[in-house]
Amino acid sequence: MRIVIIGVGEVGFHVAKALSQEDHDIVAVDVDPAKCKRAAENLDVIVVEGNGASPRNLSEANVQDADYVLCLTRVDEVNLIASQQAHELGAKKIIARLRNQQYTTRDSIIKPEKFGIDLVIHPEKEACREIVQLVRHSYATQAMDFEGGRMQMIGIRLEEDSPMIGNTVQEFCDTELDYKFGIITALRNGESHVPWADFEFKECDTVYFIVKTERLESLMKLVGKETTQTNSIIILGGSKIGRSVAEELENEMTVRMIEGRRDKAEWLAANLKNTMVLFGDGTDVEFLKAENIPDADSFITVTESEQTNLLSGMLAHHLGVKQTVIHVSTTEYMPIVQEIGVGAVLSKNMSTVNSILRFIASDQIETSVTTFDEIDVDVIEFNPDPGSKVTKAPLSELKFPADSIVGVINHHGHLSIARGSSQLTEEDTVLVFAKSKAIPKLRKLFEV
Repeated sequence: MRIVIIGVGEVGFHVAKALSQEDHDIVAVDVDPAKCKRAAENLDVIVVEGNGASPRNLSEANVQDADYVLCLTRVDEVNLIASQQAHELGAKKIIARLRNQQYTTRDSIIKPEKFGIDLVIHPEKEACREIVQLVRHSYATQAMDFEGGRMQMIGIRLEEDSPMIGNTVQEFCDTELDYKFGIITALRNGESHVPWADFEFKECDTVYFIVKTERLESLMKLVGKETTQTNSIIILGGSKIGRSVAEELENEMTVRMIEGRRDKAEWLAANLKNTMVLFGDGTDVEFLKAENIPDADSFITVTESEQTNLLSGMLAHHLGVKQTVIHVSTTEYMPIVQEIGVGAVLSKNMSTVNSILRFIASDQIETSVTTFDEIDVDVIEFNPDPGSKVTKAPLSELKFPADSIVGVINHHGHLSIARGSSQLTEEDTVLVFAKSKAIPKLRKLFEV
């Protein structure tokens, strides 16, 4: 496929990185010379330096031949104009990132579809969706739905009392004869490992499972985690993300919000129906203690300052909050925060990247469905070709790359966790968890 990406900041760069590994033809357009240099030096893409809303630059990028145009600059108006220009030039499908959520309200004067946009992504809304998922799974460092919510990927940090510590994958799986889960990767000392049978779990590992949703509670009991319901949350920061999370959850649990600006706190108090808004400093230890922060089930830091988010998240963790969720803008911080173990960490930029990849995946036979930068693992969806190697023997007899593991098999809508004895057919759809370098070798197993 030919894909043109307009804007190669954090979002555009990581989308280009994921898609270029799938052998697509990628053209990146950006007005910033530094961003163009970064893309040219680190990615297998063609770079066009210039304004992405300029017809001349779009023609130079051959937008008229593009299967997808992704308008991902930081400026909504540039993305709208670029989308319209690309649509007029003949681009097949257009995805635009828009921060202003009013553009997609029913009574909006400006309709994205009038600009030829097929999919609008609101970064703050995507981050909100991930945070709400984490709050509902307070024992996890990461939670994501697959297969329409029937399967879930859950990240669990192993504390010193975890029964998994000291066991290998084989030994741990042997304790669960029904075996309704898969172990897809483990994060240790900042490095991700795709665990095979002899991999031994250690304290402070973060282990990522794929499990059927109805079996989630059983898995948590097995790993020594209590699946308690979240009844009370505190949100630090009345940002777009903070407001969205409050509106989503204020009718099902007790929600308090801390805002550091008095005028904004007053506005929030007047506009959030069932959320208690407090004026205060989220990095003031005495203030946090006075508000009984340790009694909260979840503490969510989503101010516009990632330094504040990190510091307040660490303070809340130290004070004994059950779950801490920290939002960062710099994606490079994500694996570091995971490794420190102060809580779950997410970025609206990576949430946006994942949404774009999932949309493009819906049109493809196999492509990267989701990328997890903090664990350096992609989720690839494959449909085996008739007569391909994976259809000729059980998985245990095939030479899969060391950095890959088959997670889920979908056979005519019936989902199962892959096991060594599983044998694939050409009618299956398979989710494979793998590091990027393993993808070319995987493709040879699934193709003729």
